[in-house]
Amino acid sequence: MDLLNQIQSSSITVTILVIWSMLWKGIALWRAAKNDQRNWFIAILFLNTIGILEIVYLFYFCKKKLTLITVKSFVSNLVSKK
Repeated sequence: MDLLNQIQSSSITVTILVIWSMLWKGIALWRAAKNDQRNWFIAILFLNTIGILEIVYLFYFCKKKLTLITVKSFVSNLVSKK
């Protein structure tokens, strides 16, 4: 029974990490494409860093940097639509 709980816990953790990574990857790819930053687009597309590279790009290297205020407003808009 303990093994079954470990497997379920592992699958939940992996699922959360995949969703986290896909969210940041999608936002970063969208921004890189809109800003014509081809090298960043290729790097983000092929390197899987669980969102780390994507977050660094969005907050530091993107032409129009992402701010915490933008993230908060995006999240509040998502929550209010439900």
